[in-house]
Amino acid sequence: MRLILAAVCALALAGCNQPVVEAPDQIFHGGTIYTGLDSLPPVEAVSVKGGRIVATGTSADLLKTAGDKTEKVDLAGVFLYPGFTDAHAHLYGIGERERTLDLDEIKSIAELVSVVGEAAKTLPPGQVLIGRGWIETHWPEARFPTRQDLDAVTGDRPTILERADGHAMVANTAALKAAKIDGKPRTQPQGGRIEVDAAGLPTGMLIDNAMGALAVLATAPSETQIDETYEKGAAREISLGWTGVHSMSVPGSHIPRINALSDGGKLNLRIYNAVDDKDFDATLAGGLFGQTGDGLVTTKAVKLYMDGALGSRGALLSEPYSDRPDISGLEIAQEEPTLALMKKAYDANIQVCFHAIGDRGNQLVLDWMQKTFDAAPDKATADKRWRIEHAQILRLEDIVRFHAIGVIASMQPSHAIGDLYFAPARIGPRRLLGGYAWRSLIDAGAIIAGGSDAPVEQGDPRIEFYAAVARKDLQGKDGPDWHPEQAVTREEALKMFTIWPAYASFREADLGTIEKGKIADFTGFSADIMTIPDDQILKVDPAITVVGGKVVWKRS
Repeated sequence: MRLILAAVCALALAGCNQPVVEAPDQIFHGGTIYTGLDSLPPVEAVSVKGGRIVATGTSADLLKTAGDKTEKVDLAGVFLYPGFTDAHAHLYGIGERERTLDLDEIKSIAELVSVVGEAAKTLPPGQVLIGRGWIETHWPEARFPTRQDLDAVTGDRPTILERADGHAMVANTAALKAAKIDGKPRTQPQGGRIEVDAAGLPTGMLIDNAMGALAVLATAPSETQIDETYEKGAAREISLGWTGVHSMSVPGSHIPRINALSDGGKLNLRIYNAVDDKDFDATLAGGLFGQTGDGLVTTKAVKLYMDGALGSRGALLSEPYSDRPDISGLEIAQEEPTLALMKKAYDANIQVCFHAIGDRGNQLVLDWMQKTFDAAPDKATADKRWRIEHAQILRLEDIVRFHAIGVIASMQPSHAIGDLYFAPARIGPRRLLGGYAWRSLIDAGAIIAGGSDAPVEQGDPRIEFYAAVARKDLQGKDGPDWHPEQAVTREEALKMFTIWPAYASFREADLGTIEKGKIADFTGFSADIMTIPDDQILKVDPAITVVGGKVVWKRS
């Protein structure tokens, strides 16, 4: 009897010492939830505790675990996915687009002149008129705008209009004079070009590093304006369904402000910063690389530039442009100082994100990365995950090099469906065989971190996902030069915007899939982008955005 009693007591004590399973903070249920895991079909519900996922399963099972304080979020039929991350965007530029003259929808030079003329009438005398977003590839005039076009409606008011790609701008005569570009240029800036007319006089078009001359007209924004711009940019991102953004070319001086805004709950967005190369040394010396305590903001990368953009003929090509045989693009980076910076970044464990678009530009970046890796004493074990941003036009022999040397391709699908209106004219059909080569890169083992390059493009995850799987323009058009064989599957497209950006930011253990232990970042749409016809992807509505278990945006 004593033995029996002892056993009973032991069992009772053991029961008392069992860990108590706490109720979750949130249960998301009533929808279809794609985990992003190849081995797991969609589930009905996911529960969250402390911002991390604790379980996935059926709604019936998980709702049984709810406590009195558990928030039950009814998805009401929404399709939920791992949080979509824009792996290449310019968060400050997105906010600026909301604050400046938006030229995205301009359809001709005539319309541009009209819109700019009306805007000029609303500004105080002497204030510089700034706009961005125009792109001439669909215009009936089939040319860049000129200073004379702008002079007719702006007079002596300095006016600067940035092309959509961010690598070119047109300025009126007043702005050129302020920048001391008022006669035949004696020399061209390194890594830039001042376009001239038949008489050798500036047309008003400035390409890449030539744009720097207009900095004399820039007015430094106040701290309040900087904060408001980031807040506007973040608000737009989460309203579209992005839970995170890899923000490129961030001024080093902005990092403390971004951290403070995030800590104050003003952004509600997971941010991975790549600082501008000009600010690398100061950022490193200032101890600004690192992560905020809640993990919402990480600064771990530096952004470099090899060349310009294809549309403005600044992308560096191995052969001349097919439609401008007198030029081959611009080599912005200089080898010796760039290799020195790359070595410094390598030694400090800072990721290098290198802009390259043309085939020669990409070849050089791969060469320089290989050279840096080969010279490192820890090359056999290092996990640096360096990236090429855009990687648009590749030599066929360079495609296999991405996986071979461990370089991530950071690409934006919308560039393909926009650029292919003019890319055949710029580079011809032969070089397009290596253009926007998503399928070939994936088949060769490369990881593609998908992004939008907003504000260069619209920055809409629906457009990016559609472009990746359909490889057609927004009206469903394609053609022989669009290489439909380079499209990806729905499953691959999902990885491009979830698990692969997580990997590209060293967060694959925390982000990218919906599974136990990972951070609860979710993106919800009104219909199933994994199964609906291609053209219907563009018509779904963003429904809910969740960051760290917190609903940061929901369609009303």
